[in-house]
Amino acid sequence: MSPPTARGTVVPALRAVRAVVFDTDGVLTDSARVHAAAWKETFDAFLAALPPDAADPAARRPFGTADDYPRYVDGRSRRDGAAAFLASRGLPAGPTLVERVAADKERRFTARLRGRPVDAYPGTVRLLRALRDDGVPMAAASASRHAREVLAGARLLDLFDALVDGVEAARLGLPGKPDPALFLEAARRLGAPPGRCAVVEDALAGVEAGRRGGFGLVVGVDRAGRPGGADALRRHGADLVVRDLSELLAPREGQRS
Repeated sequence: MSPPTARGTVVPALRAVRAVVFDTDGVLTDSARVHAAAWKETFDAFLAALPPDAADPAARRPFGTADDYPRYVDGRSRRDGAAAFLASRGLPAGPTLVERVAADKERRFTARLRGRPVDAYPGTVRLLRALRDDGVPMAAASASRHAREVLAGARLLDLFDALVDGVEAARLGLPGKPDPALFLEAARRLGAPPGRCAVVEDALAGVEAGRRGGFGLVVGVDRAGRPGGADALRRHGADLVVRDLSELLAPREGQRS
């Protein structure tokens, strides 16, 4: 790589890879929060509308953004997330119902996104610029069809050499996470073998996809810092876990480590 830049070099673990694939929601931008809110509105409305005899009372408890979201929908496509959550409550998850729930979530998320662009995390911007200065190819990957719009609104799109989003995944017939197909396609577009490529992901399904895909480095992002969150990411395949991507920048000369 090139000599250290004014923004500081990356940590040794990243220096060993040839390219980096970043998940989008919750890693690059604060869009995971918007997805979680849209899912909660969708599922809570669905559960409240169930007939009295349609499900056990315990199955009607509100959708939890702290537990249900990371366990069943984070990092997955809308249809896969809807199906997984419905099944977790013992509710029918046939194609028609799943499609209806997924469409409702899409409508609610789009309304929120149109109301206010999603911000990029400052630490993420610093890392992306340092990698760009060092000539490291980068790709963004997301199961969301809105990834391009989200990245453009956050002024990050031009920093990436490739983007594999939900639109591309549907066109190519790529299965969702924890299958590694999305990340493998991103690495292919960067011209880097998975074993020489890093994946940066905050969802359990995503870090598992990185492990299954044989990526050389899987970085888990635990922004919330919930009890057991970092351990869960490691169990699913993260080689290292950070709270913010600025932790992947090495200290500048003269700074404390």
